[in-house]
Order: sequence, then structure tokens, then C-alpha cells
Amino acid sequence: METRPLLIVDGANVVGSRPDGWWRDRAGAAARLRDALAPLAAGGLPPELPPPVEVVLVVEGAARDVPGTVGVRTVAAPGSGDDTIVALVRDAPDRRRLVVTADRELRARVTALGAEVHGPRYLPRP
Repeated sequence: METRPLLIVDGANVVGSRPDGWWRDRAGAAARLRDALAPLAAGGLPPELPPPVEVVLVVEGAARDVPGTVGVRTVAAPGSGDDTIVALVRDAPDRRRLVVTADRELRARVTALGAEVHGPRYLPRP
């Protein structure tokens, strides 16, 4: 049984929450977010999220082809990123699950499944 907490990041939502020109290069913005998340796998986010952590970045649209890297698994949403995130939460019922998003509807869906939710400011900035 997996014991590491599962940190699921709503890539499109987190990237879109920062007005830094991401719209000019969506894949590049997702890759920068992925790289900023990589240290969390071994370092966690003390004191709330001690290491080690399984980090999953859900990508969609123009960022769908952004590959994973050491410490971060990317999951390309075949349709709705929200539906993919809900499935990831649902498929890990015995683990601590944290979802990072500002999407209110998604927040409601994953908290109903027992996940914790944090806004984009919970993460380090890329």
C-alpha cells in the first residue's frame, strides 16, 4: 500500500492564476510549473506536508505534451482536466490526497471524496 501523500496540481488553473504572460506559451508555463514542483517530491512543504510526496501535475490542451520529470508525474487529461483530477482522487481512497486548484466546482467535487484542497498560493512560484 502506498503511504506517501498524493499532491495533485490542476496545471491549467494554477498556471492561469498568475498573470505572467503564460498565454503566449502554455506548454512552457506548464513546464516551468512542473520544474518548480519537482523539489516537493523529496522536500514536501513543511510543516503541513512532510516528505516524501507523490507529485502529479494534470495537464490539458496546449500543455498536454509536457512530459514528467524526476519527482513529478504528468497526466495528460484526455478530456476535462477536472474529471481527470477527480478520477485520481477517487482512485487513491486510502491515501492523504491534496489538490491544488482555485476552481470552486472542482474543490467541491474532490472534498466530497475526502481530499484536502489548497489554492495556487500553496505552491512555490515557478
